[in-house]
Order: sequence, then C-alpha cells, then structure tokens
Amino acid sequence: MKFSILLLPLFVLSSCSRGQSYNDSILQYRQQYKVGFLSDESSPLKASDTAYLRFYAPNEKYCVTADFKVTPGTDTFIIPTHSGKNKVFKQYGIATFKINDTILTLHIYQSIDLIKRDPKFKDYLFVPFTDMTNYTETYGGGRYIDLSTSDIEGSKVVLDFNKCYNPYCAFASGYSCPIPPKENDLHVAIKAGEQLFAKKTQE
Repeated sequence: MKFSILLLPLFVLSSCSRGQSYNDSILQYRQQYKVGFLSDESSPLKASDTAYLRFYAPNEKYCVTADFKVTPGTDTFIIPTHSGKNKVFKQYGIATFKINDTILTLHIYQSIDLIKRDPKFKDYLFVPFTDMTNYTETYGGGRYIDLSTSDIEGSKVVLDFNKCYNPYCAFASGYSCPIPPKENDLHVAIKAGEQLFAKKTQE
C-alpha cells in the first residue's frame, strides 16, 4: 500500500484571516480535498462515498499562529502504523500555541520514507495528533495536518485545524497510516476539521 497520508496540494493559508472570506476558503479547500480522493489510484473512496464525508463548521478560533522552534540534529525514529508496518520519521520542530486558554504543543515531523521515495517531498511536514473528540466525534486513530517548510515564517507557523483530515484507515482497512505519537496527544477537544466518516467503514 502507498503511504496513506493524503498528499493533496498544500492550499495553506499564510495567516488566519477573518470573516466570510476565510469560511469560503475552507469550504473551497474541502471541495478540493474531496476531489483528491478521485485522482488517487490507491484511494479508499469512490465518488459516491464522498457524500459521507463530514466536517465541523469552519471556526476561526481553531486557526492559530504558533511559536515555532526548529529542532536540528534530532535522530530519526520509528512511528508504527495501523497495518503493523513501521515508518521512519525525523522531528523537524515543535509548535507551541494556545486554544481555549490552554497552552499546547505539537511536534512536527518529516517523513524520511517520503523523501527517499521522491526528493520533492523534502519540504513536506507532517503533523499527526489525537484529541478529546476521538472515538465520539472524530476518528479514533487521530487526524493529520499537512504543512510545508515554506509555511514557517521566522519563529511562527500557522496551524489551521479546520484543515485537519482523517487518514485512509478511517475509511478502510489495509492502509499503513502512522499512529500519532503520545507526545502529540492534545488534552483538549479540537472541534474543527474532519469528523467521523458517516458510512460504515469498509472491511
């Protein structure tokens, strides 16, 4: 199976803009997200399945500007996947931010496997996380955020949880979806981004 991160073009906002234009941009992003399933030959979904994709309403408070610290010189490490395979990653940096008056941190990674497969992914950053909506409102195995090194401006990076998405394992078995490390377990409810798939998961 291919690496199960949904490698869509990174339509990342450079800032957490406000108002109707922001909401419209998120809705447009989600349409592009749905189309991405149809262009990926390893996709677990057919066109008719995309009607069962569910999302929280866009909420600007879940688009945050985080303090970012690069962590050069870190060793590679293994992240296990739901299929039992292991994936090799390296920590790129740590983002610190606040949601609902709670200070949180997320570790941001680079996929060594992806870079070896195709050097064009050298700027791709991966943010897997869990939160307190898992199993009840969102996929129990956590969700992902895609970033690029170009999204980091000085010591700041925008984390838009309205764009977080489910791994392929949320839709079907047999995919090698990285399991978010414990260090990225957020002890708050992130009511943003993709919710549970509304159709029975394929076995």
